[in-house]
Amino acid sequence: MSHFNPSMTPTEKSATLMLASIFGFRMFGLFMILPVFALYANHLTGVTPLLIGVAMGAYGLTQALFQIPFGMFSDKFGRKPLIIIGLIIFIMGSIVAANADSIIGIIFGRLLQGAGAISAVIMALLADLTREEHRTKAMATIGASIGLTFSIALVSGPILEQWIGVKGLFWLTAVLALVGIIMILFFVPTPSISKHHRDTSVTTNRFKEILTNTALLRLDFSIFSLHLTLTSLFLAFPHTLLNTLHLPTASHWKVYFPVILCSLVMMIPFIIIAETKQRIKAVMLFAIGLLMIAEMGIYFTQTHLYLISFCLFLFFLGFNILEASLPSLISKMSPVDNKGTAMGVYATSQFSGAFVGGVLGGMVYQHYGTANVFLFTVFIAVIWFIVMLKLPQPPIATSLILNLKKSLTLNINQMTDELNNIQGVEEVVIIVNENLAYLKINRKNLDFEKLSAYCANKSDIISTQN
Repeated sequence: MSHFNPSMTPTEKSATLMLASIFGFRMFGLFMILPVFALYANHLTGVTPLLIGVAMGAYGLTQALFQIPFGMFSDKFGRKPLIIIGLIIFIMGSIVAANADSIIGIIFGRLLQGAGAISAVIMALLADLTREEHRTKAMATIGASIGLTFSIALVSGPILEQWIGVKGLFWLTAVLALVGIIMILFFVPTPSISKHHRDTSVTTNRFKEILTNTALLRLDFSIFSLHLTLTSLFLAFPHTLLNTLHLPTASHWKVYFPVILCSLVMMIPFIIIAETKQRIKAVMLFAIGLLMIAEMGIYFTQTHLYLISFCLFLFFLGFNILEASLPSLISKMSPVDNKGTAMGVYATSQFSGAFVGGVLGGMVYQHYGTANVFLFTVFIAVIWFIVMLKLPQPPIATSLILNLKKSLTLNINQMTDELNNIQGVEEVVIIVNENLAYLKINRKNLDFEKLSAYCANKSDIISTQN
């Protein structure tokens, strides 16, 4: 690692923090509704359990439909305009939901919220504003902000709901999105050049390659199942706390806070083992098993606060392990020059899972009661575990982008052969018009000196994915 320049410029640091904050503000508004909406929705006009589930997951449908198109349009019309448009749509959805007195109105508002699908555009803007050698660090910052936002939102949702109500939560969501617009306009730098980045953006003519890769499809099914399970859980769990354990909504945070905090701390050793010991598949199967046990445990311990809290801890331990490790697996197993497309399909699967979880969980809730929603998620976890048993062992290799010397006179085939023959290089794709070589390498035995002979500057040997 001593060969890699660790320092980001002040502009890169500022852009990363600003974009992470904008991403976090938006996700905070979506997540803090989860632990309180199922109870609030019972007072809305026209409500049914199925429609509650639809309302909870509705944002996932439009997010899944529009996040790839938004990213593609930003290549043509610019990053900032698309982010602003997306945030305006998100604000409109929040205002509609805040003023709705019927479940249909809430559903429409949530659909609008999801239609402001700026996730891919933010990542593209981040790629424009950071050098490749620091892009992994910048993307990790955004990933960490999402995890932190999720945890804070679940804890603060029940607390804020007592002060400002669910309508107030929707208004707060709109205000945070407005703050995001101000940050984009006045604090986030405008890139001098915007271009398509294969490691962060979708390449439309490469979809078939991703959609026929069975290993990637298994990982897509994993993130789909994970968010299906999460949405279904929050359809039923708040009811259990309120109606079975008689814990007031204002006190629900007292369950969520220690459970989530402990799960975040306890997941760290598992992530370290997965990466350093090359046991990613085993740790992932372990985490899916934890979800299975947790949901079954919740079903059987609904009248015991401490036992059900322990089961919820197991759930979030498994959830956090998977949420942290799945993107890494996508990167390791995707084609070296088509990672952006793989991540786009992965994100679409994630949001689709949230929608389907709301719909199917709502159906189970309506016909069989809240308790059986937990059994439904156990069924999903069993299928998921079986599907993942056949996942190939993930490679050790990580991704690297090489800025090639312009003075090199070798043809593509000759250069590809020579790079492939360097110790530690496992895959090479050269893009002539970008003057870049996309590689997969094994860091432990990489011959840095030989590889550096092909790059414009030694500091340009850049890590794009841990």
